[in-house]
Amino acid sequence: MSIIELFLLAIGLSMDAFAVSICKGLSLKKLEVKHALLAGLYFGGFQALMPVAGFFAGSYFADIISSYDHWVVFILLLLIGGNMVRESFDSDEEKLNDSFSFKAMLLLAVATSIDALAVGVSFAFLQVNIITAAAFIGVVTFTLSAIGIKIGNIFGTRYKSKAELAGGIILILIGLKVLLEHLNLLPF
Repeated sequence: MSIIELFLLAIGLSMDAFAVSICKGLSLKKLEVKHALLAGLYFGGFQALMPVAGFFAGSYFADIISSYDHWVVFILLLLIGGNMVRESFDSDEEKLNDSFSFKAMLLLAVATSIDALAVGVSFAFLQVNIITAAAFIGVVTFTLSAIGIKIGNIFGTRYKSKAELAGGIILILIGLKVLLEHLNLLPF
């Protein structure tokens, strides 16, 4: 696998984390550097770890993972996005989901990195250097996630509830897109 192919793959894998980071940035009242670093560490870390796990699981789990990963992603993003949509209609600003707690970030990191697990399985078949590939994917995702927090915060400070609504809808649509792609219901 060439460096360009790996870069394109890393960009593709990081798009869900980037979108979720934008959504997290939407709900922040005051952006701090630690928010961007935490998003980068969680999302970049899981995007790096999941291909490694997939690589070592190899072909043994390929059929199991590919048969339901899209459902897991869809359900998690539907729940998270639905919660954001619900919160957008709540007038109490203190209930905005600006949590960077372990539980909140772990759920989001897992939801955005399940596809990377399946990619790791394919890396085993392609005999890719998994350490290099995983590190590259992690760094790209870290960077885009940190940038996403800032982008979301800039947008969110102007349009709080509308931004929360848009973020929730984006997450639901990403989950739906993943599901429809895996069910071969999208023409592209």
